[in-house]
Amino acid sequence: MSDRVLFSIDDAFKQLPPARLPDRSVSGTSTPSSSTFHRYHIETRPTPDIVPFPSRFRVKVKKHGLIGMLLRELIEYKGNFKVALSRPCLYGVFSGPVGGLAPREELCVGCLRCTVQYPHIVQIYPNPERRRLGDSFVKPEYVDTIMYEARDGRVPVRGAGYRGLFGGEGWDGLWTDMSEIVRPTRDGIHGREFISTAVDIGEKPPFLRFDKQGEVVGPVPVMITTQVPFLFDVPAYTNQSKSLLPILSEAARQIESLAVIPIQSVVELSLIGQHLVPLITPDSLSCLDQLSSSPHMLMLDGWDLECYEELKRRFSGTVVCVRVPMDTNLVEMAQQGVRVFHLTANYHGYIGNRFVIDLIQQAHQSLVDAGIREEVTLIGSGGIVLAEHVPKAIICGLDAVALDVALAVALQAHFKGECIDQETVSLSFPRLNMDWGVQRLMNLAASWRDQLLEVMGAMGLREVRRLRGEIGRCMFQKDLEREIFAEHGGNGGGI
Repeated sequence: MSDRVLFSIDDAFKQLPPARLPDRSVSGTSTPSSSTFHRYHIETRPTPDIVPFPSRFRVKVKKHGLIGMLLRELIEYKGNFKVALSRPCLYGVFSGPVGGLAPREELCVGCLRCTVQYPHIVQIYPNPERRRLGDSFVKPEYVDTIMYEARDGRVPVRGAGYRGLFGGEGWDGLWTDMSEIVRPTRDGIHGREFISTAVDIGEKPPFLRFDKQGEVVGPVPVMITTQVPFLFDVPAYTNQSKSLLPILSEAARQIESLAVIPIQSVVELSLIGQHLVPLITPDSLSCLDQLSSSPHMLMLDGWDLECYEELKRRFSGTVVCVRVPMDTNLVEMAQQGVRVFHLTANYHGYIGNRFVIDLIQQAHQSLVDAGIREEVTLIGSGGIVLAEHVPKAIICGLDAVALDVALAVALQAHFKGECIDQETVSLSFPRLNMDWGVQRLMNLAASWRDQLLEVMGAMGLREVRRLRGEIGRCMFQKDLEREIFAEHGGNGGGI
């Protein structure tokens, strides 16, 4: 009889003593024991903008007309200053030292009460500076939302309700199914029930094999666990790398995630920590000798079989990820041993004229058809700039996402033209402060995690791993339109 026994991976994990599998947590502290268990939490603090953010509205006051009206009211009310100087703004726009002569535009919400009562004195206009924020993909309202999240870490909820379109291009063509009627809800955001947002990144063989002594023979899982399903991607805007990259690194460490950083910068800036993922090209292999410790994860920029095999040979216990365009044939690379992919599109989420929704589903389905999807980890980046894009990308088939432009917006980056790809991107940052930048990114991560918890809670899911590839939990606008209008002779091209 053979001395090797074959188990399913689930049964094998139950029988394998925990001490035999190395701890690959990316947390900055040691893994707590059962007696010191603590629930994962991202600490948030109010972190105001460094540079003034353009107000939503411009308040135009005719000063001579206002002074004349005040004089008339003083006479009419017989010198009663309290009545004459009271202004019709509930939000304090005219509550400054000189009142309406210097309105506080940052407090204006556009209710138009002042204009309705005094149209000959006050007019409210949209602020043109606000409309110039971002670019054609990262719209001004996206910038506004990200800035709100980065300031306090709160979920952006407005009492007036959603005022936008209920469909459109890109991510707006995918709707998540959150029916609270047909399935029980989970209450993770309020702390009464825990919902896990942890994901595993690494190589997951379908089986574990043991000999008669209970020792593992053959491939074993090589994985790391991050507490959130998003990591910080390498910034293309490296003109301020000496101040920007340490902020990304420290923020990733604080939230127990990963930060992808070019290996030359890791060495030059003396960055250390298992949360770092050095980005390597065939020309930068020599920099590996200068690392202070063996990293938990390495990322190879582009596919090079010889370089990949060299990394696997030198770092046998390290997760090696390959960074390739999202339309790459993954099955061929998986047959050569690759098990972790970082799929990229441009910053607007396109490769050619194809958006990431279709590209992710194609990559995911190709691995399903090959029967190896459970063995592979897919990370994706490109076009993910709002919290809602994270669950949508995971539903389409990703295990985790990598953030890029959204991080720059949270740090008050100013767009200079279209931010499309590494060749055309042009961003400028204010003078970055380490503590300020780290807390801004932590606030953003906390807000995005809370919104992910809301989505999973409404779906009845207890962990984000179960969300991957669950297209039954979503609806595609183009498919619904095709079904609805087909019997009327329409082609489902839109409403």
